[in-house]
Amino acid sequence: MTCMIVDDEPLAVKLLESFVTKTPDLELLGSFTDSVEAINAIREQRPQLLFLDIQMPDLNGMELAHMLPTETKVIFTTAFKEYAFESYEVSALDFLLKPIRYNKFLAAVEKAREWFTVYSLPSTVNSTIFLKVDGEYRQVALSQIVYVCGMKDYVMFYLDGERKPLITYLRMKVVEEMLPSEQFMRVHRSYIVALDKIRKIDRNDCIYIGEEGTSAEIIRVTEAYRETFQQYLQSKFPGAK
Repeated sequence: MTCMIVDDEPLAVKLLESFVTKTPDLELLGSFTDSVEAINAIREQRPQLLFLDIQMPDLNGMELAHMLPTETKVIFTTAFKEYAFESYEVSALDFLLKPIRYNKFLAAVEKAREWFTVYSLPSTVNSTIFLKVDGEYRQVALSQIVYVCGMKDYVMFYLDGERKPLITYLRMKVVEEMLPSEQFMRVHRSYIVALDKIRKIDRNDCIYIGEEGTSAEIIRVTEAYRETFQQYLQSKFPGAK
């Protein structure tokens, strides 16, 4: 994977450079202590991975993350853990807290490698996805997915006809990007549902998803996602409230 480093602390840059050098299959395209200078190089060279500090002068890491090419994914590096939640909002692959240890760096790189592997595997457009389960890649038909439930760094895919979910090492934001929006919708911080698997919706905004049986579930639409869900209902049933 190609990568770049952006951090206004020269010592932090040197440490990350040493980590990159001894990590197989990582190619460093450049390092920057000036975030404004960095954005031009990033747009020109389009690295796959960006190790990005958050607190920087002129243009901070969160602001820079919103300006990146879509193919560049971020691993944040910061001394301030309070930014962890905000990092999810810009689809960061991981969040490394300074001082960064090499084993944590390696784990983040492996997560990025798996992300890019999933997206580079061949699949039939809008019909299947590949999931890494127990060390193997399994091709799953989108039509088989009932709903997805997130648990920190793991997600569980509940499928038609299967008693146990498929558990894979991904984040919900990544899964949300993987699944086509015309077929799936996030209705809760921890849940994405297949729209064609909804059986009913009660007056309390509870979704009854899946057929009665092993994959059935009741999921409450939370406030953060209610407006989008209501817009979907109105598109299907004009006049619905």
